[in-house]
Amino acid sequence: MVHPNGYAWWYIDALSDDGQNGITIIAFIGSVFSPYYARARRKGVADPLNHCAVNVAIYRKQGGCWTMTERPRVAVSRTANSFTIGPSRLSWDGKSLIIRLNEISVPIPGRVSGTVRVVPTAITRKYFSLNEDGNHWWWPIAPCARVQVALDHPHLRWQGDGYFDMNSGDDPLEQGFSDWQWSRGAMQDGTAILYEARRRDGSRFDLAVKFDPQGRMEVFAPPPAAPLKRTGWKVVRSVRSDGEARLVRTLENAPFYARSVVSAKLLGEPVTLMHESLSLDRFKMPIVQAMLPFRMPRARK
Repeated sequence: MVHPNGYAWWYIDALSDDGQNGITIIAFIGSVFSPYYARARRKGVADPLNHCAVNVAIYRKQGGCWTMTERPRVAVSRTANSFTIGPSRLSWDGKSLIIRLNEISVPIPGRVSGTVRVVPTAITRKYFSLNEDGNHWWWPIAPCARVQVALDHPHLRWQGDGYFDMNSGDDPLEQGFSDWQWSRGAMQDGTAILYEARRRDGSRFDLAVKFDPQGRMEVFAPPPAAPLKRTGWKVVRSVRSDGEARLVRTLENAPFYARSVVSAKLLGEPVTLMHESLSLDRFKMPIVQAMLPFRMPRARK
């Protein structure tokens, strides 16, 4: 259950084995970055099921694409093993997460359709509370997974190491946090995850963990922070690394958010990280809120 004014999202990312392609998929209940949901909350208690979306971001040399159409409650259905948002559907078959996509990209309209399958090596049972009030949580569901991409539009066929997690909260994300840096990377015998968040009260959540393919967790001391070049929007980026880190590619460059591929070193091993930087102070700015509908249209059904 997602509380009024709250949120839940399921996040998947993967990089192809040849390093040429990448994908992220996020299914939202109570879309945390939605200007429509923010407007509804300003008027009073808002229904998160009236603000759901499937965000798909595809990265390739020929050019990427982006979808994030928000849909109302009438276009959403849920069961114990499935989640349907408009024409797209996520379902669990007991061994894998199957994502059937049928979305329209923005700002240049184009179809994004096909199937993405996430096959975990193990499912973890470890939840993390992100703040002392216990109203924001993170669950790394499948830190180690293989992802199979079979899209018809655009035509893509590849597979690679991937990741699957969930975040949820009872209050708007921007009320609990001002910014964060997050990254994950496939290693020789598992996945490393770095999570750093600055809370509104000035305290911090800092975590460095490694999961092996069986889902066993090991906490390790975070290495020093290595600064990365700011984005064109001047979003601050940094990553933990044993030694110098290198920005390989900026995948998303938004006024309040950046997604990047970063080369770093963790536990004595070179690692390629999927990395994100988020500034919720910027997200709250009226000018940013006014820009969001161009990337996040809302459908009537």
